[in-house]
Amino acid sequence: MLRVGSKATCMACRNLVSTNMGVRFRVPLQKLHPLSRAIHHRYSGNTNPQRPPHRTAARYFTSMSRLPMRPPKPPPGSGGRGHQQQRNFWVARLAARLLKLRYILLGSAVGGGYTAKKTYDEWKDMLPDFSEYNWVIPDFVWELSEQIDLDKLAKALPEIEEIAKLLPDLDKIGENFTFLKSLLSSETSGDPPLKATDSSTAAVQEGSDKQYKKQGLLGELILIQQQIQRHEEEVRRAAAASSARPPPPEPAPSPPPNPSPPQQKRKSSDKEKIDNLQEELLRTQLKYQRMLERLEKENKELRKVVLQKDDKGIHQRKVKKSLIDLYSEVLDILSDYDANYNTQDHLPRVVVVGDQSAGKTSVLEMIAQARIFPRGSGEMMTRSPVKVTLSEGPHHVAMFKDSGREFDLTKEEDLAALRHEIELRMRKSVKEGQTVSCETISLSVKGPGIQRMVLVDLPGVISTVTAGMAADTKETIFSISKAYMQNPNAIILCIQDGSVDAERSIVTDLVSQMDPHGKRTIFVLTKVDLAEKNLASPSRIQQIVEGKLFPMKALGYFAVVTGKGSSGESIDSIKDYEEDFFQNSRLPRDGMLKAHQVTTKNLSLAVSDCFWKMVRESVEQQADVFKASRFNLETEWKNNYPRLRELDRNELFEKAKNEILDEVISLSQVTPQHWEAILQKKLWERVSTHVIENIYLPAAQTMDSGTFNTTVDIKLKQWTDKQLPHKALEVAWETLQEEFARFMAEYKGKDQDDIFDRLKEAVKDESIKRHKWNERAMDSLRVIQHNALEDRSITDKPQWDAAIQFMEETLQSRLKDTESVIRDMVGPGWRQRWMHWMNRTPDQHIRNETKNELERLLKLHDEHTAYLANDEVTTVRKNLEGRGVEVDPVLIKDTWHQLYRRHFLQKALSHCNLCKRGFYYYQRHFVDSELECNDVVLFWRIQRMLVITANTLRQQLTNTEVRRLEKNVKEVLDDFGEDMERKTHLITGRRVQLAEDLKKVREIQEKLEAFIEALHKEK
Repeated sequence: MLRVGSKATCMACRNLVSTNMGVRFRVPLQKLHPLSRAIHHRYSGNTNPQRPPHRTAARYFTSMSRLPMRPPKPPPGSGGRGHQQQRNFWVARLAARLLKLRYILLGSAVGGGYTAKKTYDEWKDMLPDFSEYNWVIPDFVWELSEQIDLDKLAKALPEIEEIAKLLPDLDKIGENFTFLKSLLSSETSGDPPLKATDSSTAAVQEGSDKQYKKQGLLGELILIQQQIQRHEEEVRRAAAASSARPPPPEPAPSPPPNPSPPQQKRKSSDKEKIDNLQEELLRTQLKYQRMLERLEKENKELRKVVLQKDDKGIHQRKVKKSLIDLYSEVLDILSDYDANYNTQDHLPRVVVVGDQSAGKTSVLEMIAQARIFPRGSGEMMTRSPVKVTLSEGPHHVAMFKDSGREFDLTKEEDLAALRHEIELRMRKSVKEGQTVSCETISLSVKGPGIQRMVLVDLPGVISTVTAGMAADTKETIFSISKAYMQNPNAIILCIQDGSVDAERSIVTDLVSQMDPHGKRTIFVLTKVDLAEKNLASPSRIQQIVEGKLFPMKALGYFAVVTGKGSSGESIDSIKDYEEDFFQNSRLPRDGMLKAHQVTTKNLSLAVSDCFWKMVRESVEQQADVFKASRFNLETEWKNNYPRLRELDRNELFEKAKNEILDEVISLSQVTPQHWEAILQKKLWERVSTHVIENIYLPAAQTMDSGTFNTTVDIKLKQWTDKQLPHKALEVAWETLQEEFARFMAEYKGKDQDDIFDRLKEAVKDESIKRHKWNERAMDSLRVIQHNALEDRSITDKPQWDAAIQFMEETLQSRLKDTESVIRDMVGPGWRQRWMHWMNRTPDQHIRNETKNELERLLKLHDEHTAYLANDEVTTVRKNLEGRGVEVDPVLIKDTWHQLYRRHFLQKALSHCNLCKRGFYYYQRHFVDSELECNDVVLFWRIQRMLVITANTLRQQLTNTEVRRLEKNVKEVLDDFGEDMERKTHLITGRRVQLAEDLKKVREIQEKLEAFIEALHKEK
C-alpha cells in the first residue's frame, strides 16, 4: 500500500501518479504480493459515490483528466492584446495535446497488455500442482489419451442421453452430503464443548466453509475432514485441561472431609466432556469413512463401465500393458533366473509371512477381494510360495502365468476350479518325500478398485513337525521365508494371530532378525474380534499395535477382522462384519485403536503406498546392477567365443532338433540294393548257426535222400513257425538302428558341434525304445518265408552255381571256425613251439593225445556216425592210460565232437565240388546216378528265402518303419523340449550357461527399462 495525501491507492498505479503531486511511499512496491496488488487495484476506495465502484483507478490519472483549465478573461482595459496572442497559438497547442494524447494511449495499451499477461502468469503460478494427484487417474486413461483417435472416438461414442443413464445420481449424492453436513452441524451446535469460543475464529471458519462449499463434492469432503480435525483438537484440549488442573490438597490427619459438591460436579463434567468428545470424534470419522466408501463404490462402477467400453473395442489399437503387469513380468523372469549375482532378490515385493493358521491367506484374499486359495481346518494348505499380482481391470478375473484360461471370480464354480487348480499345482511342485516346495506359483488377479501391488504368500511357519510331514519341513519353511525376507527391498507383511497368546508367536522373532529396525515391516493383528472377547485386559491389544509388546519394530501396525471363521463366507459379508465390529467395539472408542489402523481397506492402501515407494526408490539402482552384469557377460563371451553366435539352450536344442530330423530323413535316400544286401547278410549271420547245427547236420546223418528231405522239411517248418519271422524282424530293426547311427556319425564329421552328442545319443536310444514293429508284418512275413522254403525247383544253371558257391562259402567258414577251436584245445604245434618258444599246458597235452587217438579211429572208420559208442569211449580211454595219460570220458566226447565236425565238413566240401557238375542229374531227379545233391537244394532254398525275406523287409522299412521312426524321433524331441530338466542335463557346458545368462540379463534389463520409462510417465 502507498498513500497519496490521506487516500489509499493501489501500488499498480504508482507509475501513473505525477511526481509533483506530493506522493509519499511507505511500502516498497516489490514487497507486496501480486494477488494483493490485483485485488486493491480492482476494489480501491472511491470518494465519488455516484461513479461505478468497479471503474479502475488508472482512469483518474490519464491525460484527459488533466486537460488545461480555461484561461481567465482579461481584465477590462487590456485592449484584447493578450487574448489575441493567446488565440494565435491555441491551434498549435491543441495539436500538440492531441499528438501527446496518442502516444499516451499507445503506451497505456502496451503497458496494460503487459500488466495483464504478467498478472495472468502470476495467478497461474499460484495454482497448486495437480501432478501429484495423477495416481487418482488409472493408467489406462493416460494410455488411451496417447492412442485414441479423437475423431473416431467422437463418432463411436453413444448419445448424451445414453451416457446420462450411466452417470450416478448427483442429486442423490448432494442430498447425502447435505444430510451428512446437517448431522455434523447439528451435533456441533448441540454439544457445548464443540462450540467456538472465539468469534474471530468462527468467522474465519465460516468463510472457509463457504469457500469449500463452492468447490462441490471435493470441497464438502475437505470440510468434513476439517471438522474431524477440530473435533480431535477439542479432545486434546479437554484432556490437557483435565491433566493440567492442580490436584486437591492433601487431607489433614483428621478424618478426610468429603470433597465439596462443586468439585465433584466439575470433575465428573470434565470426564463426561472427554468421553462425549471421543464418541463424537469416532462417530464423525466413521461417517466420513462411510461416505468415502460410498463415493469409491460409485467411482468403481463408473470406471468399470469405461473399462468395459474399452474392452469391447471402441478403438482397435492394442492397449499397452499396465505398470504393475510390466513389473510382474520382471519378477517372473527373475524367479526362473538361476544366476550367481543374487540380483534376483533385490527387487521389491510384499512378502506375507506368519505362523500357520494365523490368517495370512484370509488377509491376502481380502486384499484381492476374492476367496481364491484352498482352505483347511488346522492343516497346512500353502505348500509353496504363491506370487499374486494385483492390478485394476474391468472384470474380476484371475489367470496363471503359464495358462490362457481366465477364472471369473464372480462365479462360485470358477472360484472352486481356481482353488482346485492352485492345490494341484502346489502338490505337483512338491517332490516325493517332501512337504513343501520352493517353486513359485505365479497368479494374477484383476478387478475394479483393486490396489496395484505384488504379494508373495509363503507357507506358514510351524513350531513342530507332525505325523505325515517330512523331517526337514520346519527348516525348509524357515529357509524359504528367510530367502524372501533377506531381500533388502522386500516389504514384510507380518501376520500375527490375535486370538492366541503373543508369547506363542514364532514369526515375530524371525522377522526381527531379518529387519531389526523395522524399516520395511508392516505388522497386522488378525482375529481382533476373538482377541477382544477372550482377553481379560484389552489394553494388551493396544500394547501390540503400539509396538510395545513384541521385540520387533515396524513401519505401521494394523488390526483387522477376516470373518467369523467359516469357509463359506463371502468377501462382502466379511467386510460388513468387520465394519460393524469396529463401529461397535470399545477398542476404537476408548482410543486403543485409531481409525487409520483398522480394516483391511486401510491396510491395502498402506501396503500399496509402501510398495510403490520402495519400487521408485530401488528400481533404477537394480537396473544399473543388471547393466553391469550384462557388460561382464558380454566381455567374457567375446573373449572366449568370438566366432560363435550367442545361442541359448532352447536355440541350441532347436538347432540340434533340425539336424536330427535331417538325419532321419536321410534314411529315405538309402538305395534298395543297399538295404537288401545288408539285410540278407545280417539275417544269414543270425540264422546260419541254427541252419547248420539244427537242420543241415542232423539231416546229413541220414542214410538216404528221402529221409534227408523229410528231416529238412520238418525242421524248416518248425523253424519258420516259431523263430524265423522273429529273427528277421530283429535283424531289420537292428539294421535300421545301425543305419540311423551311421548317418548321424557321417553328419557329425561336417562341422558338427560336439555339444549335441549327448542329446543325439539320448534321442536315438529313446526312439529305439519306443519303436515297436508292426505285429501284422510278422504274420505276412511268416507266410512269405514258408512259401519260399517249400519251393525246390532250381530253374537254371546260374542258380545252381550260386547255391553251390553259397554252400561252399558257408562250409569253409564253418570248417575254419572248427579248426580254430581244435587248435585252441590241443595248443600250439611243433613248429610254433620251436619258432615262437610256446609250450602246451597239461590239459592241452591230454587233449592232444586224445585227438591223436580219435583221429586213428576216424581213419579206420571213415563212415563213422556222429556219436561214439560207450565201448569205443572205453577203448580210447584204456589206450591213453596205456601211454600214461589219464582221460575223462566227457573230455573224450567233447574232443570227438569237434574232430567229427571237421571230418564231416571236409567230406561235405569234397561232395560240393562233385555237385558242381550235377545240375544235369538234378534236372533228371538224380535217376540212374549215384550222385545225390540234396544238400545243394537245401542251401538254394535257404538262399532264396534270404533274398525274399530281405526284399520284404526292405519294402516294410522304406514304406512304413522309417516314417514311424521319424514320427517317434519327433515325439521324443517334443518331449525333451518340454522337459527343461532333461534339456539342462543333455545340453550343458560353460558356453551354454553363459548364453543363458546373457539372454536373461538382457531380457530383465529391457523389461526394467520399459518399466522405469512407464514409471516416469506416471509421475
